[in-house]
Amino acid sequence: MENVSLHPSERIDDLLTHDLRIIQSDEVFAFSLDAVLLARFATVPPRGRIIDLCSGNGVIPLLLTTRTAAQMLAVEIQPRLADMAARSVALNRLDERITVLRGDLRELPRDIGFGGYDLVTVNPPYLPVPAGDQNVNEHFAAARHELHATLEDVVQAASRLARSGGRVAMVHRPHRLVDICTLMRQYRIEPKRIRFVHPRAGDEANMVLVEGLRDGKPELRTLPPVIVYKNKTEYTDELQRIFYGESSELE
Repeated sequence: MENVSLHPSERIDDLLTHDLRIIQSDEVFAFSLDAVLLARFATVPPRGRIIDLCSGNGVIPLLLTTRTAAQMLAVEIQPRLADMAARSVALNRLDERITVLRGDLRELPRDIGFGGYDLVTVNPPYLPVPAGDQNVNEHFAAARHELHATLEDVVQAASRLARSGGRVAMVHRPHRLVDICTLMRQYRIEPKRIRFVHPRAGDEANMVLVEGLRDGKPELRTLPPVIVYKNKTEYTDELQRIFYGESSELE
């Protein structure tokens, strides 16, 4: 591991898999289970090129290094988070595999080119911008609300960045599933795989994982649900394997 400088309030956390570590801070929106599940759900090419949009502190590209030798670009619009991601990449000595770019996904295809990626991953903000003043931390607001890009902006950018036959994988909230599938088809991404995530057996799903194929033919698979907890606090066996490195992808 490289020695990297930490700003006040920052800490280094273990990713609990393959000895990876990541820089985090309580002052900004830290990664959570949805990012881990997306990194383990997406169909990754063994090599090639992957781009992660709305990358935050870079957790998804870091986790994907355990599944592929592909070159990766992590794109984040917030300067502080992009800087944290770049230092986390350096911390893990992954500079030759992951590049961090501070940028606006709406302008990205024009800036870096169209159709160059085998896989696009994205864990976007889930909520529309609320009316009135937002008396909240700016980093939390940008992570939760569509301040910098709408769902349509995200899908359109992903479509423009994915090559024909490339994949687009997203994690979101179930109540937006119809919007996601409608927008994917509108922008030539055919939904191929869907997996719902439930806190516990019998609970309503609170996340959905969706993967589509650029210029694909219609054929949708609904995969078995992911159950997070076997009781109030203990992860299911599948989640234990995911978190502690015994399995690099969802079963």
